[in-house]
Amino acid sequence: MKLEELRKIRERAEAEMRLRTGQARVKIVVGMGTSGIAAGARQVLRAILDEVAQRNLRDVLVTQTGEKGLAAKEPLVEVHEPGRITIYGEVDEATARRIVAEHVVNGRVLEDHLVELREVPT
Repeated sequence: MKLEELRKIRERAEAEMRLRTGQARVKIVVGMGTSGIAAGARQVLRAILDEVAQRNLRDVLVTQTGEKGLAAKEPLVEVHEPGRITIYGEVDEATARRIVAEHVVNGRVLEDHLVELREVPT
C-alpha cells in the first residue's frame, strides 16, 4: 500500500470516530439489538454514518443501543435534540438518509416513519 492510501484510510477512520464520540447538538441512536440487526439495522447505521460524513456534520453524534421493546417496528432510530426525542420505526437505508437530510439538517420530522415524539426536560 502506498503512503497516500494509508493516510486516506486513517483520515476516514478518524472521521468515523469523531461521529461516535464528543459533544453534539444532535445525537442519533440506532437500535442494534437482535431484532434490529435482523431487520437491517447494520445497513441503517452505515447509511447514517455515511450521510453524516458526506455532509460534514461535526455536531452530530451517532451511536447505538440494544433492544427497545418494539421488535415489530425495527429498525428503530432515535433523534435526540434539546427538549425532545423523536423515534422512527421501520427505517431502511433510504429513510436513514432522509432522517439526516430532512430532520437533522432541516428540522422536519418524517411523519411517515414516526413512532413517537417525546418532549423531555432540558
